Amino acid sequence: VQLQASGGGLVQAGGSLRLSCAASGRTLSMYAVGWFRQAPGNGREFVATISRAGFTTYYADSVKGRFTISRDIAKNTVYLEMNSLKPEDTAVYYCAVASIPTINRYDYNYWGQGTQVTVSS
Repeated sequence: VQLQASGGGLVQAGGSLRLSCAASGRTLSMYAVGWFRQAPGNGREFVATISRAGFTTYYADSVKGRFTISRDIAKNTVYLEMNSLKPEDTAVYYCAVASIPTINRYDYNYWGQGTQVTVSS
């Protein structure tokens, strides 16, 4: 499966962005989908994940209440709605797929190329 992350950009603190993870090659509903992020000098950290049918979601404590992950099976796309953005949310955001919704990045088999999110103060 090939993944394409998009929707990143430059936004002021307190603003919102919606990231999209589109799939080709296979139906995305076959997989749990996770979002991770990596800031300069940091490791890749878990942000959110959603189960195949969309009934189960997990979030990192740092984004809980501000970010929402969802999926549109008909569009073969998973979204990450990001609200109340903070400068510390600045990172490259990646989507990836796994067999189950997990916070462990090593459980994810395929990764998209990443999209840059920059939040200015």
